[in-house]
Amino acid sequence: MFRKNGYARTIGLVGVFLVAAGLAACSKKPQQMALGQQADGPISPGTSRDFSVNAGDKVYFTVNSSQLTPEAQATLRGQAQWLGKYPQYSVTLEGHADERGTREYNIALGARRASAVRTYLSGLGVNPGRLRTISY
Repeated sequence: MFRKNGYARTIGLVGVFLVAAGLAACSKKPQQMALGQQADGPISPGTSRDFSVNAGDKVYFTVNSSQLTPEAQATLRGQAQWLGKYPQYSVTLEGHADERGTREYNIALGARRASAVRTYLSGLGVNPGRLRTISY
């Protein structure tokens, strides 16, 4: 979820979602729109839709892993660039895992995934104060 200027007012419906790539029911990753592709009309710069379409709003992990894949790193580089252009936004990094393990294990795995993304984005110059993590 985005927060503008640190206020509780949220914009958009996105955020940065961290989803397990190895979901048992999924045989392949969902297709993403091409950079700048328009689904429902023009994309306004600096919106959550702009972020989703042009930076990507999801990164995937392999099963039981919190290591960033090369594909995840590429997406995060795009997100860091977008966040650099729009410093008024902060981001909630939501860590998720599939339901194979115990609830405690999955919460911990989601937290490690969110933390890995936070560390990577911080290393790319995004102020860690703009990055909040949560695990589900």
